[in-house]
Amino acid sequence: MRGWASTTWFLVPALLLFFLFVLIPIAVALYTSLFKWGGFGRPEDFVGLDNYRKLAGDPIFRGDLWRGLLIVVLSLVVQLPIALGTAVLLNQRMRGRAVYRAVFFAPYILSEVIAGVLFGIIFLPGSGLADELVGGLPLVGGLAGTWFSDPRTALPTLFAVMTWKYFGFHMMIYLAGLQGVPAEVLEAAAIDGAGPWRRFRSVTLPLLAPTLRISVFLSVIGSIQLFDLVWVTTTGGPTNSTETMAVTMFQFGFKRYQMGYASAISVAMFLISMVFSLLYQRYALRRDLRGAVTSAGGAR
Repeated sequence: MRGWASTTWFLVPALLLFFLFVLIPIAVALYTSLFKWGGFGRPEDFVGLDNYRKLAGDPIFRGDLWRGLLIVVLSLVVQLPIALGTAVLLNQRMRGRAVYRAVFFAPYILSEVIAGVLFGIIFLPGSGLADELVGGLPLVGGLAGTWFSDPRTALPTLFAVMTWKYFGFHMMIYLAGLQGVPAEVLEAAAIDGAGPWRRFRSVTLPLLAPTLRISVFLSVIGSIQLFDLVWVTTTGGPTNSTETMAVTMFQFGFKRYQMGYASAISVAMFLISMVFSLLYQRYALRRDLRGAVTSAGGAR
């Protein structure tokens, strides 16, 4: 009982902040999503679940779901493998290793607004650096002037910017995980005749699995909630081709003053994130918590 009391006492500040800045906003969003409300005054036009019925039939929101799923898949099959490969390379002994790590991690330090403005200039049609680089090339020359202005190339271009911006973060997570792989185990595998690829596949990857699972979790949640970079670079265009759920929520809430409908979108985002988080913790992260020991509750 003394252990639980001390734990609860230290948790009180965090629980208070969580209640004020997470639980209360969620409750307010749930409440306002039941009204047709422009965001001014008290919500009075009660419509029940009409906003959610409208949301289910909205082609823009269905497109947001599809684009969000596509971004998640691309992040898992492109962005994270690039980060993992870079981390493995930078974990080797080489001259200037610290400089390379700093260079690859630097984009993550930049704010999304700065990165968005920077690539907006780079991909500027006609006079941007990207057009100058690919304009005379035979295979990719046709991309000049179409980066963010063509619905067919806008989302791939946006994902390229996302990869540049965020892969350094996951690279550092993998580097931290690789530091925990015992060198003795790798040496034993090498003595047994395992080559570099076999050691990586049979030794490094299994020991790195907890780090990989955390990285996947952060990548998926970040993709679902993506907003800043999209808003600064494309504002969701052209013709909604790069719009995400967060961008649609902002558009309806602060541009069209349909705050009730925007609240319904926010509730949908919350439910999607929560369901994924619960399922992922239940079936993926649970194995990482098995056997953990706490002073208050014993083995978990």
